[in-house]
Amino acid sequence: MKGLKKKRRVQVLALASVSLVLATGLIGYAMKDGINYFRAPSQIVADPPPASETFRIGGLVEEGSLTRGQGKAVTFNVTDGGASIKVSYTGILPDLFEENQGMVGTGKLQDGVFVASEILAKHDETYMPREVVDALKEQGVYQEPNGS
Repeated sequence: MKGLKKKRRVQVLALASVSLVLATGLIGYAMKDGINYFRAPSQIVADPPPASETFRIGGLVEEGSLTRGQGKAVTFNVTDGGASIKVSYTGILPDLFEENQGMVGTGKLQDGVFVASEILAKHDETYMPREVVDALKEQGVYQEPNGS
């Protein structure tokens, strides 16, 4: 009887271990499309990601680079002070989107142009995404907002 209990216990532990590994693998596989890594323009210039990778880019919208095209199409450059990347977006921009302001976009790099599927802008006078602040500080161009 003791041998049967021990054998059953080993079987249950093996089945639980296999189930745990399988569940972890399935969760990781399901989440891989939902994870978008942040990259600063300098990082993209130094090491361009593959065209199939969706990622986030952030920085300041360069002054004088905002161009509105046909319909809802816009192009602009985003910079972190060290490098600049051209961004193309078709859609409605956030109300607070403007030149010399922080932005974060989600999309893919195609032929050196970041084709954005989503654009986010600051939501008040002092807010800037943490990743953008870190990238600007790394380049030495970040300025503390007035009044803080």
